[in-house]
This record gives sequence, C-alpha cells and structure tokens, in this order.
Amino acid sequence: MNYRHAFHAGNFADCMKHALLVWMLRALQRKPAPLFVLDTHAGIGRYDLRGAEAERTGEWREGIGRLLDRPADPGDPLSAYVGLVRNYMAGDMPSYPGSPVLAQSLLRPQDRLACCELHPADHATLEATLDRDRRAAAHHRDGYDAIRALLPPAARAAAPGQPAAPIRRGLVLIDPPFETANEFERLEQAVRDARRRFNTGIVAAWYPIKHRAPARTFLDNLAAAGEPDLVAAELLLRPPLDPQRLNGCGLLVAAPPFGFEEAARDILAALATALGDGEAVAEVRRVTPEGGAAR
Repeated sequence: MNYRHAFHAGNFADCMKHALLVWMLRALQRKPAPLFVLDTHAGIGRYDLRGAEAERTGEWREGIGRLLDRPADPGDPLSAYVGLVRNYMAGDMPSYPGSPVLAQSLLRPQDRLACCELHPADHATLEATLDRDRRAAAHHRDGYDAIRALLPPAARAAAPGQPAAPIRRGLVLIDPPFETANEFERLEQAVRDARRRFNTGIVAAWYPIKHRAPARTFLDNLAAAGEPDLVAAELLLRPPLDPQRLNGCGLLVAAPPFGFEEAARDILAALATALGDGEAVAEVRRVTPEGGAAR
C-alpha cells in the first residue's frame, strides 16, 4: 500500500516493460477475434513527469527522456511505443502513459481491459483516467486476487442479439511493486494460476534484477514445475552486483505471440544502446520450450 509508481514512472524499467507490452498487444491484434487484457497492478494510469514525485527522483530523464530526445524513425524497433508516449506528452496535460493507458489506447471495439489497483486514492485516479470507457474497467482489489476472480474472461456477445461466447485470446500483465520479501514466490504462483485459469492467453510477469539469485530461482522454479513455453527478456544497465540497487529487470512471457523472441531482441538491443552507458546488456532466452522440458 506504500508503493507509489509516480516516483519511478518513465524510468528504464517502464520503457522496457511497456515497449514489449505494446509489441505484444499489436501482435495479438493481427487477428480480429476479441482480446481480454488484465493489468493486475495498474497504478493510476498516467503520470505527470513535472510533478513533485517524478522530479524528486528524476528517473524518467534517464529513461523515456532519452528516448523522446531521439529523432523519430519509423524503422526504429521502439517507434510504436515511443510514438504512443509522444501522443500523451504533447497533449494539454502532458503525462507519461502507464500500462493501463497504453493498453486502452490500443483497444479495438471488440476488446476489453480490466485494471486492478488496491490503493484507494490511486484507484479513484485510475477510474477517472479511464474516463468511462465501456471497454475498460478499474477494479479496487488486490491484483493477485484478481487472477482468481477475473479469469477466465467472462463471455460476451459479438454483437447485440447474438449469444455470448468466451474470449479465448488475451494477455495478463502481472507487475507487482516488490515491496515484500516473498514477492518472487507470490509472482511464481500468480503465473501458474493465471496460466491454469486462462490457458489460451499470454501471461507476462515483470521482475526486478538487483542481483542474479532471486530472478534465477524464480525462473528455475517455474521450469521445474513443468510450465511450458516460457521466454525471459532481460535488460541490465550494469552488472547485477549491488543488491540495494535496481540494476536491471526482466519480463517473463508465457506462450508469447509468434515472432516475439526476434522482436524482443531488437527492442532490448535498441534500449540498451539508448539507455545504457557502455555496460548495458540485453538478453532474450528460452526458459522452457513449448513442450515444457527446461532447456
């Protein structure tokens, strides 16, 4: 309840997570079937980078600030993500779009978005940010509980007067604040629960890398449990030697869309070049193949 993302919005970890999220949502929309997107730890949706919180840390200046300073290039692997951010930064109320707003901006009429936020004030802000969009809902609830409550997605009619049909495609984003000592264990269980309840969807779980051991154990445990089709995309700004510092981060993606691994390599390489200072390393690797046995 104490974590406030406004201090960290637009930092390198947001850039990595959101660039991959935008690519995956656009990839899913290659087909016309409806999507369900669940954002379990949504925050407030948009963040004022001129506000006191963002200015106190200044983290965004070494993240999205660097990307916005680069000239627009349609061939840049980051162009789709940065283009969306530019749209929000150029409006009457310039702000950085978090995952709920990025997902909302990509929704088609047939798609649905559920965003969960436990902090009362942040939930109220999120609800106002979504602006009564009938495709999107803000839930005042714990994100981990939401996996059990909101998955599988409720059936919906394709058109008025037609019978309701289940939504079989979509993405679950699990992005906890990592404030508790057992957060990796909770995240591991959440990934397994989400896959069991929505076995035709994609599950993406963000995790910090301060030092290697916790992240490695998290991935190894999922592999040992027999979870198939896992890919880990990681960006390290510096060697993970200081456990008191966020040295990098990862996004574990279960059942990624076709072409994800190649696209993620290009995206992370571009981020490493733009945000790193000579030490950045990007890596995309298979944790388990589609059949389930760990590589």
